[in-house]
Amino acid sequence: MRVAINPPGIRPPLAAYSHGLVTPVGSRMLFSSGQLGMDATGDIPEDVEAQAVICFENIKAILAEADMGFEHVTRYAGFVTDRAYFPVYGAVRARYAVGDAFASTLLVVSGFTLPQFKVEVEITALK
Repeated sequence: MRVAINPPGIRPPLAAYSHGLVTPVGSRMLFSSGQLGMDATGDIPEDVEAQAVICFENIKAILAEADMGFEHVTRYAGFVTDRAYFPVYGAVRARYAVGDAFASTLLVVSGFTLPQFKVEVEITALK
């Protein structure tokens, strides 16, 4: 069982996540590579929300292939190219994330491998 760590002496998390997470010994771990907003045909939508959905749908497929689901995700790392994309990324993540017993980091970066990309997401999961 995962245990969320949110010490009373520090400010609560800014969204649905935990400051820390303790996981059980002997869990099987999955680390995803960063997923970008490109669909299986190679199309890259202009819209940041559509790109974020593709990222999370790719992660969903990776989790399923490992016999896992979003309930097994212990850490999200998100990267966006503009601060204005924070709420968009957060709203899309909220559609997929289960509960708040996971750690999360979101960074603004200068860009990705192609200039059309606006968001990238990677996860760590344990089962």
